[in-house]
Amino acid sequence: MEQLETALRPVLQPITQNLPGPIRDIGISLLGNHCYKTLIHDVQLSDASCFKLAISKGLGIGIIGASAVVKIPQLLKLLNSQSAAGLSFLAYALETSSYLISLAYNARMGFPFSTYGETAFIAVQNVAIAALILQYSGKGAAAAAFVAGLAAAGYSLFSPGIIDMKTMGLLQAGAGALGVASKLPQIITVWQQGSTGQLSAFAVFNYLFGSLSRIFTTLQEVDDKLILYGFISGFVLNAVLALQMIYYWNSAPSKVSAPSHKLNESGRKEAIAMTTSAEPKGKGPSTRRRG
Repeated sequence: MEQLETALRPVLQPITQNLPGPIRDIGISLLGNHCYKTLIHDVQLSDASCFKLAISKGLGIGIIGASAVVKIPQLLKLLNSQSAAGLSFLAYALETSSYLISLAYNARMGFPFSTYGETAFIAVQNVAIAALILQYSGKGAAAAAFVAGLAAAGYSLFSPGIIDMKTMGLLQAGAGALGVASKLPQIITVWQQGSTGQLSAFAVFNYLFGSLSRIFTTLQEVDDKLILYGFISGFVLNAVLALQMIYYWNSAPSKVSAPSHKLNESGRKEAIAMTTSAEPKGKGPSTRRRG
């Protein structure tokens, strides 16, 4: 590492020590004065704690950036197919509720936005997907009620005068359970249908790697076991869903054939023949003359 630092310093320091003010301010706000000076200004990469913090910040920013588009493929599949096959409304409703609570909890606790920012972007996309699932299931009124209910809940969660921090802590514990429960309906739906239907592979695998990265960023930046355990359990269930995606990759939804109430042509002919043969024969006309 020292040899690498020695080789990089003459090349990087003329740049890192003369960065524009706005860029320098962003770096300091992300890494703090000490780690910014160590890693950026002095190019000392051997500081393990600062190096881990930088990786955590990079992962966090990457996750937030990816979260802005993670559900777009799912939305496009829904809009193009106009079918909610393979998708569970309950899964999206539970996940959205969990994210809304976590977003409010993290914001009110003052945690770095880089450790939870994706919840805001994913929650918005989830609302759109859940509303479309209801719409394509013929429940347009329920979709409107769902959106209105979430708006009211969000207002309450962000209002200290309505919900205090002690209650928020309890809700965050429940949000972890909701996050876990939100995966189960989708897993069951895929298993029952024998197909992933309109489920987006991009979203599934993005969730898998995102939850794994969040375990690392939480360990580095957030001293909160409730959040950590939520990400660990979420990663396990995301892994199950990813395995289902691989297993059912080219599988078509299982269909139960409806019983046919119509006889085919040969069946009708056979039935007519059997009916004719079963008719009793009547007596023919008599030729005997009456005397």
